[in-house]
Amino acid sequence: MRILLAEDDPLLGDGLRAGLRQLGFLVDWVRDGEAAERELRAQPYAAAVLDLGLPLKDGMEVLAAIRRDGIALPVLVLTARDALPDRIRGLDIGADDYVVKPVDLNELAARLRALVRRSHGQPQECLAVQDVILDPAARTVTRGGVPVPLSAREFDLLHALLLNAGRVLSREQLEQHLYSWGQEVESNAIEVHVHHLRRKLGNTLIQTVRGVGYMLARDLPRP
Repeated sequence: MRILLAEDDPLLGDGLRAGLRQLGFLVDWVRDGEAAERELRAQPYAAAVLDLGLPLKDGMEVLAAIRRDGIALPVLVLTARDALPDRIRGLDIGADDYVVKPVDLNELAARLRALVRRSHGQPQECLAVQDVILDPAARTVTRGGVPVPLSAREFDLLHALLLNAGRVLSREQLEQHLYSWGQEVESNAIEVHVHHLRRKLGNTLIQTVRGVGYMLARDLPRP
């Protein structure tokens, strides 16, 4: 799950980035409001963690600007401003959640997973199709109740397809889900990961839409 972190404090930002990465997130980190707005317009992030006290452009201004332009990704506001009027204003402008610093990393990760899940219309914590169940918090996958070991990339690919069940995702879209800044992407990386997932989970799970991309159907026929 790829997210944008907008935080100008170098120690806090580095700690949040490192901690969220350990919990399975791909994190792109920016340190000012103008960079945050630019990246949110350019990249299809799953969610954003937005500090309000950013240099160059205040976090409230960034949030208001992207909402005016119809950018609907989940935004979790992370701030030291704990006054009730600030929280109300942030939520009214378009924040999906509001956390006052300091924040526990596990709580932050859980809130992000919940925001992303709800933004895709997924009410349950675990995602499932046929007898395959993915637990985003534990980062585990089972098939017929049996654990299936997946690499980090394989897990993230399956997670993206499950979140978007019934929708075709292009190779470029999947690459954007799986790789953050500075990570090299082999030209056939997605095809290789899909091949490994099919070998581990069965050939009927992930469907190829020729010339477009890949899709995981909401209701698949049992083999």
